Amino acid sequence: MDTAEEGRIYKCLFTGSVSSLLTLPLDMLSTENLLADCLQGCFVVTCTLCAFISLVWLREQIVHGGAPIWLEHAAPPFNAAGHHQNEAPAGGNGAENVAADQPANPPAENAVVGENPEAQDDQAEEDEEENEEEDDAGVEDAADANNGAQDDMNWNALEWDRAAEELTWERMLGLDGSEHVFWVVSLNTLFILVFAFCPYHIGHFSLVGLGFEEHVQASHFEGLITTIVGYILLAITLIICHGLATLVKFHRSRRLLGVCYIVVKVSLLVVVEIGVFPLICGWWLDICSLEMFDATLKDRELSFQSAPGTTMFLHWLVGMVYVFYFASFILLLREVLRPGVLWFLRNLNDPDFNPVQEMIHLPIYRHLRRFILSVIVFGSIVLLMLWLPIRIIKSLLPNFLPYNVMLYSDAPVSELSLELLLLQVVLPALLEQGHTRQWLKGLVRAWTMTAGYLLDLHSYLLGDQEENENSANQQVNNNQHARNNNAIPVVGEGLHAAHQAILQQGGPVGFQPYRRPLNFPLRIFLLIVFMCITLLIASLICLTLPVFAGRWLMSFWTGTAKIHELYTAACGLYVCWLTIRAVTVLVAWMPQGRRVIFQKVKEWSLMIMKTLIVAVLLAGVVPLLLGLLFELVIVAPLRVPLDQTPLFYPWQDWALGVLHAKIIAAITLMGPQWWLKTVIEQVYANGIRNIDLHYIVRKLAAPVISVLLLSLCVPYVIASGVVPLLGVTAEMQNLVHRRIYPFLLMVVVLMAILSFQVRQFKRLYEHIKNDKYLVGQRLVNYERKSGKQGSSPPPPQSSQE
Repeated sequence: MDTAEEGRIYKCLFTGSVSSLLTLPLDMLSTENLLADCLQGCFVVTCTLCAFISLVWLREQIVHGGAPIWLEHAAPPFNAAGHHQNEAPAGGNGAENVAADQPANPPAENAVVGENPEAQDDQAEEDEEENEEEDDAGVEDAADANNGAQDDMNWNALEWDRAAEELTWERMLGLDGSEHVFWVVSLNTLFILVFAFCPYHIGHFSLVGLGFEEHVQASHFEGLITTIVGYILLAITLIICHGLATLVKFHRSRRLLGVCYIVVKVSLLVVVEIGVFPLICGWWLDICSLEMFDATLKDRELSFQSAPGTTMFLHWLVGMVYVFYFASFILLLREVLRPGVLWFLRNLNDPDFNPVQEMIHLPIYRHLRRFILSVIVFGSIVLLMLWLPIRIIKSLLPNFLPYNVMLYSDAPVSELSLELLLLQVVLPALLEQGHTRQWLKGLVRAWTMTAGYLLDLHSYLLGDQEENENSANQQVNNNQHARNNNAIPVVGEGLHAAHQAILQQGGPVGFQPYRRPLNFPLRIFLLIVFMCITLLIASLICLTLPVFAGRWLMSFWTGTAKIHELYTAACGLYVCWLTIRAVTVLVAWMPQGRRVIFQKVKEWSLMIMKTLIVAVLLAGVVPLLLGLLFELVIVAPLRVPLDQTPLFYPWQDWALGVLHAKIIAAITLMGPQWWLKTVIEQVYANGIRNIDLHYIVRKLAAPVISVLLLSLCVPYVIASGVVPLLGVTAEMQNLVHRRIYPFLLMVVVLMAILSFQVRQFKRLYEHIKNDKYLVGQRLVNYERKSGKQGSSPPPPQSSQE
């Protein structure tokens, strides 16, 4: 009931009328809209718990990672130790800045040089910002540290350990006693007031005062935008109050206001990074791809007006997928390129990288600058790889676009069946294969080597560490005493390179020296142009080749009917993947000779035949029977009245059976150990290359098909063969024929539940009997009974009273 009370309190606070506040006690006892209020209250309680957990986690981040320098109460004098503290702030920037400070002196000619000037600028700006923002506060705190304010110095706004130890999940949810229900309601109400009511009304009054209320209402997200505006104004107010508390030397208030500002700042940055940025990317992708689907901005506006929430969620989801795959590609580039080439992008694999610590320590303008740069980079890539290729395709192939993205197809093939095939067969086969990533990595490496040798940037892109190691080893073998004298430096190295190598021992691994050729900026510019041309050509191939192949293959199946381009593209992509895979396998077998190739072809042909037999049984017969059984048990009784005849479509039943078979297999693998789980695990362990056809047919296919056939045939025989012999009416025969499948399912479920309960009661009976009467247990040796009469009986295994 407390969830319903939370929902009603939430509606009362945000209604904005005095009457709702006066009638709140009566509304709390009302039974109207109880289910809706309970659901809304559950959502409110969930948000409250998430907010509380986030606060506790943020507190741990501040305590373990260190608070910002301007928040520290007893800061040391800035002229002595402040500079050293600012050089390595807490978080993931310390290693980056150390690596940035190493190549401080510019080398001459062909010497090894470093990079990352942006990190140096960022660090310098961070130092200046921290010193400018809280210089006066730090000086005053250092002066007041010797003036006797010991109580203020010992007070800490982050000491929540005692309160956190008293808070348990049972107490927070009100499950440890009825006297804590009021505690739960009060805590949730307090969270609603602090984190929702106050920011919302602050933003509302501000927007009304500025005259932006109509624009916010037109966005269909008035509550969310108003609350975010309220949080922004609250953050500005907190930082102003923090400055005033610093001036008047209110140390407790100063620290508390600083912590509150950090909480609001981190919350807003999380909303921007996870919510706003993917949403911008999703809308930009949609705008740049309008011509590909023969759509206009007016169509998008109408769809937004009709379903604003769904539209925004879909665009956010598309943007999130785009950001994820972009980050994955950057991680792949880091595996190929020399460490330090991508210095302007954050390394997600860096163990010292902590985005929350960066949100806590870095100033707002740094985050704003990163956000703007990210929007520019991601938007430019979308223009290069989506908008420009679409324009080129429309000019070169006028009849190729637009893509057919209709919701319903006039083809004889069901859309649901194609969608399930795409989700359950095509995409898992592409995503679960590691060859795709290896191929992409090989292409990137080949392109990098080609560009490096063409532009003389091999050392910059890939590094020449292997060449240096080989040269160094040869030098050591030829001249063992060169270490004590002035050794002749290897090509591309010098005294500066030696100092760099010494400095990098035990230092960060995010930097590797390189040789800087002549006209280096011009070569970098040509590299960027070459990269843009390559990305453009790759995008043109990806937008045309799979769709061409998919349309051609689908034409044999569906004729001239139009199919959703998602399916044609997926089909063409799968065929291209299979072709490339076959070519790579043949290329790998070519050096082994003709006899080995014939042997491999024979082995693979036998394996393919076994796989086809297994696929027909497990991916054809079993899903078809399972889908038909599901249609008879669930779908037909619910959708078709008794006076109508149900129609069955084997293709759709098979497609649904594929989905049900995968769900059942997943639940079986996650469940307890029994024969079906053991067999499935053994089949998975053998794989395709070691496939055991006899084992699969005898242990898996035959039992499963037998059970499914019995489930389909026995009710039909009873309804069509036994019931007419009893002399019942035609209406009763029809009723039995249509309802016997769900009735038998209910009987089986009830029998399973009763069997489970009987076993549980037997275990409970044995447990109670042993607790009450069991005295002890004794382990004895097992002895066979001999035929001799004089043998003594074995001692009892257990003694009970």
